Amino acid sequence: MQTKTSPDEIESYLSDASFIREGHADRVVLPESIEEVSEILASANRNRVPVTISGAGTGTVGGRVPFGGIVLATDKLNRMQIVHAIRGGAAVVEAGVILSDLQRAADQEGLLYPPDPTERGCFVGGNIATNASGARTFKYGPTRYYVKRLKVALASGEVLPLRRGEVRADALGRIRLSDSIEVQLPHFQLPATRKNATGYFVAPQMDAVDLFIGSEGTLGVICEAELVLLPKPEGLLSGVVFFADEADVLALVRAVRAHVDARAVEFFDEESLRFLREKYPAIPAQAVAAIFFEQETTAATEDAVLNQWLGLLDEHHAIADSWFATNEQDQAKLREFRHQLPVLMNEWFAHYRQRKVSTDMAVPDDAFPGLFRLYKETLRSSGLRYTIFGHIGDNHVHVNILPRDETEGGRARELYVEFLKYAASVGGTLSAEHGVGKLKRDYLHFFYTDEQLREMAALKKAFDPNGILGRGNILSEELLEN
Repeated sequence: MQTKTSPDEIESYLSDASFIREGHADRVVLPESIEEVSEILASANRNRVPVTISGAGTGTVGGRVPFGGIVLATDKLNRMQIVHAIRGGAAVVEAGVILSDLQRAADQEGLLYPPDPTERGCFVGGNIATNASGARTFKYGPTRYYVKRLKVALASGEVLPLRRGEVRADALGRIRLSDSIEVQLPHFQLPATRKNATGYFVAPQMDAVDLFIGSEGTLGVICEAELVLLPKPEGLLSGVVFFADEADVLALVRAVRAHVDARAVEFFDEESLRFLREKYPAIPAQAVAAIFFEQETTAATEDAVLNQWLGLLDEHHAIADSWFATNEQDQAKLREFRHQLPVLMNEWFAHYRQRKVSTDMAVPDDAFPGLFRLYKETLRSSGLRYTIFGHIGDNHVHVNILPRDETEGGRARELYVEFLKYAASVGGTLSAEHGVGKLKRDYLHFFYTDEQLREMAALKKAFDPNGILGRGNILSEELLEN
């Protein structure tokens, strides 16, 4: 086990893509085994030392930003094994395995790991801790659907092996995990959205595995997972399609959702295209919006799939010089186009040294047009720079408001609260895929009652009575002390 204490050595572990800059810690420890994770936690628990779990630092909500205590970095927990099955397979991975390494290893074996967050350099443990999703969620759903087994180290140092299907909540919402651990689930229903990564997962007779997925390092440390791998699709059609009228894009998305078996449907507004033209001057001048799509094909279906898309695009007045790809090299270029905008946004926030102001809300299908209209009307009249892009097929687009100074930052945060209140009023969720962390925890009261928040706090205390894990993530210290 390695320990780092000098300011220069630990500086890179004190922040993430949220651009919260006030993080500090006494030391960073890098365990190389689950046993060492257990030892670190047991010692910290005895001495009531806060422990912040660190993945790759790609999170956007401040989850790994520490405020005292120690940082437990999972970098050296990076072993991985691919196992074949009759159809598909599995990957046994430790928390520090890089997502792109897992995807590459699966691909080389003719397999697919479906979750596809925008940041490929993230750690798989962090993906599980936030129930990450991404573009392919439109077809495949979030990380939760692909977790078969977990090894979780609790604050006490106890290591829980959990296999899906073995331990479930009873009819009263109680889960018994061991002789010493029985917990009561909070009493609320999750929102009727396609995606949700807001607080603890709750469902009738839910599997114990699901309790830790999306818990953001507050209930335990995810050390190892067994993940489902699917057979790699035979072929793929992808495209970036441009439009001169945004209304045509929204109509196309409705048609795709109803009639097409796409695996990804992503949106870019006019402001997003303005940023992207710096690197992609071939974007048509008349384009005010674009869609990135992917759909899997076989030799028997590829012509029919292409013709269906061409018909839909013609019907919805797509610009003729759009981009399509059927081979892996060209598809990689289109995926790079899709991933480039979040990179440009992070560069903006870093340049102006402003805290990220970015929405992550999702709403039910019938509520999305109203939310989208609110975004557009409010932002156009605000005088602030912004972009709107992302997972429109899941009623989940990211609004990045781009302040250049503290005055604009304050106005951006005011608009963000307006958007949150609207999403809450129509049954939406605070976070669809990035989690709550420290950056968004104070907005949970828009989406949960005080009693529901107290029940979440009680669940956290049942696993971590001394409050050492992920301090400040999801729930405030004030709430946990009451």
